[in-house]
Amino acid sequence: MKYTFEFIFKERGVRYKLWFNYNEFIEITEPRLNYSTTRIKEVLSIDPALVLYDKDIGNYAIDKDIFHHEECLTFNGKTDPIASIFYILSRMEEYTSIHRDKFGRFQGVNSVLYRFGWLEKVICDRWAMDIINWLKEKQILKPHLKKQHVSLLPTFDIDNAYAYKHKGIWRTILSNSKDFLLGRQKRLIERQKVQTGSYRDPYDTYDKIYELKNKGLPFKMFWLLGDFAKYDRNISYRHKRHRRLIKRMHTACDIGIHPSVKSNNYEYFLHNEIERLEKIIDNRVCFSRQHYLVVKLPITYETLIEQEIKDDYTMGYADICGFRLGTAKPINWFNLKINKPTKLILHPFAFMDGTLNEYMKLSPLEAIAKIASLYGEVAEFGGEFSFIWHNETIGNYGIWKGWSDVYDFSINLNDSL
Repeated sequence: MKYTFEFIFKERGVRYKLWFNYNEFIEITEPRLNYSTTRIKEVLSIDPALVLYDKDIGNYAIDKDIFHHEECLTFNGKTDPIASIFYILSRMEEYTSIHRDKFGRFQGVNSVLYRFGWLEKVICDRWAMDIINWLKEKQILKPHLKKQHVSLLPTFDIDNAYAYKHKGIWRTILSNSKDFLLGRQKRLIERQKVQTGSYRDPYDTYDKIYELKNKGLPFKMFWLLGDFAKYDRNISYRHKRHRRLIKRMHTACDIGIHPSVKSNNYEYFLHNEIERLEKIIDNRVCFSRQHYLVVKLPITYETLIEQEIKDDYTMGYADICGFRLGTAKPINWFNLKINKPTKLILHPFAFMDGTLNEYMKLSPLEAIAKIASLYGEVAEFGGEFSFIWHNETIGNYGIWKGWSDVYDFSINLNDSL
């Protein structure tokens, strides 16, 4: 309850105090809100659902209804915007859902926010403001709300540093053989030109990323350094030119770890990958984003905390854009397993490049319109407008032909809107 009310009031600069003692509460002469199952005569009340009172994760019949002016969730027939906020911020539905994709990911299309058409809204902020506006109308609050600001945060995942360079002799032989058997003549020619130095590697867009430093726009990069595996296919962390590239980019931005898919099941691998990056950049690594956005609650986040990761940037969906946490504001992760907030800060993102192009099949113009809409939502309610690009998607190469305009639009949002 403290966690939820901090998001509603403290985050918006509204002063308040919580009482958990009935006898003390009924003696108060100041305006009050009663959020309990006990009815108190002449005191404004919200009849609570049991979500914030249950010690275990309950099985609720969920629907929607209007609280004040905004639709919110109902739990077993009770309309409760406070419980709605906690339910979304804590990601309670992800603990109980049996729907998973091949990576074990909870998908956006299975979320309650998608079901009710709220995923592209910062719905928890909308619910918080609906509660505040309701209290103002009831003359319980006369708040001077803190002005909300939007900050832009481009981020980049480096899953595969180069398309052709520095892959080693055996990977190159196997790739050439596969391309030959499949008749991919263009790739064979490209690989040869890159390796002879007559053609720039199409994934080498690091100068373009580095330009953000000169633009004065803070950004973050997340580097995959796991051992080669089915879903973890970056070049070796031991390669001198790979290490040199990481060091160079670290002069322009902060670099976090991009934990491999297999590290989700073995903490040993996560520890090694963090240690590798720390040795390369000669600095502590304290933030991360999961490769393929694989999050298994609560295990993934408990493991990150164990490895002294302080900030995670995975909270978003691969299959659809929007606000997985119902907000663009960084929040402390609430661990439902122990019923306590943790020190791990979750930074939600609004969209990923592959989501717009490969999953949603949007054209570049449609993607720009979608990004503008998402940004407008955050500009109204405040937060960190974070998004994901990859080094291979911003160079107008292959299926990303024409998408450099979308990238340019995204990094210039503060200037263009």
